[in-house]
Amino acid sequence: MENLIIIGSGPAGHTAAVYSARARLNPLMFEGAFAAGVAAGGQLTTTTEVENYPGFLSIPGPLLMDKMREQSLHCGARILTETVDRVDLSQRPFKVRAAGKEYEAKTLIIATGAQARRMDLPGEERLWQKGISACAVCDGALPFFRNKLLAVVGGGDSAVEESTYLTKFASKVLLLVRRDMMRASMVMQERAQSNPKIEIMFETLPVEVLGDKSVSGLKVRNTRTNAESILPVGGLFYAIGHLPNTAFLEGQLELDEVGYIKTRPGTAQTSVEGVFAAGDVQDKVYRQAVTSAGTGCMAALDAEHFLAAHSH
Repeated sequence: MENLIIIGSGPAGHTAAVYSARARLNPLMFEGAFAAGVAAGGQLTTTTEVENYPGFLSIPGPLLMDKMREQSLHCGARILTETVDRVDLSQRPFKVRAAGKEYEAKTLIIATGAQARRMDLPGEERLWQKGISACAVCDGALPFFRNKLLAVVGGGDSAVEESTYLTKFASKVLLLVRRDMMRASMVMQERAQSNPKIEIMFETLPVEVLGDKSVSGLKVRNTRTNAESILPVGGLFYAIGHLPNTAFLEGQLELDEVGYIKTRPGTAQTSVEGVFAAGDVQDKVYRQAVTSAGTGCMAALDAEHFLAAHSH
């Protein structure tokens, strides 16, 4: 039986692994085998350059995750490259099933992350992270996007926030809204309308991303007239939400209305004692590598304290 099983291998999972391994909990991590269509290491493995993680002026996302994995192993964590199919949280020890084998654990840390919603446009897969991103705060400051005409897809508060952030670097930002009105709060709408570097294009739907080695344009269609045109943008950002990777839990933990795991304020504790959550799977606000790492630390410390309190 394991003291602790960690499900997920992004910054949250690996930080939890480092802390719990140093606490001599001998953690077992399931890093996933292209779980949710992403390589072990999570969303950062699809990011070219990371400039906002402390300690690195600039580092490729995959290399950063390699370093985290190396540190987890160095500290004593064990890692299996398998995807967890299901869990049984009805009683302790908890049961975790992966690759046809069942494991038991006294505590669990769930750090399975979330995936950005995409539009699956023609050209999207080819140009992902070559001018297309789902995180302006992560990628917007990269030299690649500076002084360019950029497009943001979305009509909610997040889309306005992403657009506003990008105005620091772009020559101009086109906010593409599918309907004839925005879903964003009135305050956020006024912020977008009053920003001279943001142009809101209502009834506009992207239909194809153009470019060979990088984004050079975006074909759009007017949803009212069906007329198509090409916008000469040098970058495209999606702000149409995220999907937390919680389907495998089968409703055994309390989730919010979108599907994120609810945790007790100020802790990583979920609705089931001994089960903790960290990273983007429980954070729909910040969604940064450094905040994920912070909650990974919290989860490991919470698990350590739980084990100490329930030891026999």
